Amino acid sequence: MSSKIGIIISREYLERVSKKSFIITTLLVPIIMLALMALPTVLMVFHENDTYNYAVIDNSGKIAPYLDSSETLHFTDTNVPLDSAKADENFDGILVIGSDILENPSNVALYNHDAGSIDVESTITSKIKNAIETERLKAYNIENLSQILDEVNADVQIATYRISKDTGEEEASTSSMANFMIGLAVSFILYMFLIIYGQMVMTSIIEEKNNRVLEIVVSSIKPEQLMMGKILGIGLVAITQIAIWAVLIMVSVGAIIPALLPAETLADVSAMNAGQAISAGSDIETIRTISTLTNFGQVGMILTYMVIFLIGGFLLYSSIYAAIGSAVDNIQDASQLQSIAIMPIVIGFVCATVVGMEPNSTLAVVLSMIPFTSPMLMMVRIPYGIPAWEPIVSIILLFLTFILMVWIAAKIYRVGIFMYGKKPTIKELIRWARYK
Repeated sequence: MSSKIGIIISREYLERVSKKSFIITTLLVPIIMLALMALPTVLMVFHENDTYNYAVIDNSGKIAPYLDSSETLHFTDTNVPLDSAKADENFDGILVIGSDILENPSNVALYNHDAGSIDVESTITSKIKNAIETERLKAYNIENLSQILDEVNADVQIATYRISKDTGEEEASTSSMANFMIGLAVSFILYMFLIIYGQMVMTSIIEEKNNRVLEIVVSSIKPEQLMMGKILGIGLVAITQIAIWAVLIMVSVGAIIPALLPAETLADVSAMNAGQAISAGSDIETIRTISTLTNFGQVGMILTYMVIFLIGGFLLYSSIYAAIGSAVDNIQDASQLQSIAIMPIVIGFVCATVVGMEPNSTLAVVLSMIPFTSPMLMMVRIPYGIPAWEPIVSIILLFLTFILMVWIAAKIYRVGIFMYGKKPTIKELIRWARYK
């Protein structure tokens, strides 16, 4: 039995990993992911800001003095009528400030000759806001008010530490934003793999069924063994690909991040990892995020859980896809039935953002324990440092559900592979599962 399944596994695995498409995508995807991560920084470095010239019609006479020009944004105070200013092509636009701006801050209009810029609008809004607040404070006639406000102003940055629920000891400083983004990224990867490789199992069965290959193969191997061989073989392809990605990304991050960061930032990261104070004025959230991303112990733990949940989730959903593939004759009929498998995966991914916002809520715990959504949602929670028993219980429930589902799928599979010319209903699939 084991040798027959081994032959099927070897055939399904080698057929796919030897394809050029597998090799190309396996090598290119990590490069594309790293390029997308670095793209915003590169664009900021090479981006040349355009220069904008705006005429300012300040009917209040209070705001224009506060509109300081910069290298990219120039303001020219003018008293000409609005229609005349609109006709002047030397300006990119006209800023009109109402006479009651201090009482009605919304009485501002911006006229652009071309498409507006979000950055420009945001800058102008900020300047007018600060000008209105300054003028309003002057009305209180408090001496040295600006100095007082500068001295009172405080830039608070909270250092967040996680206390282990298992040992009660203080763990490393964490970044909630980094944990959130890592959780969502891993959830998306699992979402993508479960659908792509699950459909691969289904498509393989449909193609062999249409070619009547299965009728020949089942003469020397049981249908249940054939189904398990296909599931395990394609599952190994998924594990191989994600393992290569994990190694490439970890090596690239370990080499690229230190090369891109200034020496002062690297020193702050090292100080934070050692439990020491970082430099005054440093952005603690940025330092904490970099520390989280370069903590290979934490990243390694996340990747380990990801592989385990990938295996469990794939085995669970591929058994459903295998049953669907055996029950139909073409992809069109399968697309209607596969909503049974796709819907829980989509629900899990859609709920990932909510779970990431509140990883310890009752809803998050319950959804991360349900086997059909746990691969995506438990991986969103794990970066936050949840109790160790929770992912373990979730994994046990996931694999127990797989055993039950593969038993049901095997019954449908052994009947479905010999059925041609008719798309079964859900009721008929249930009846097939009840056959002894």
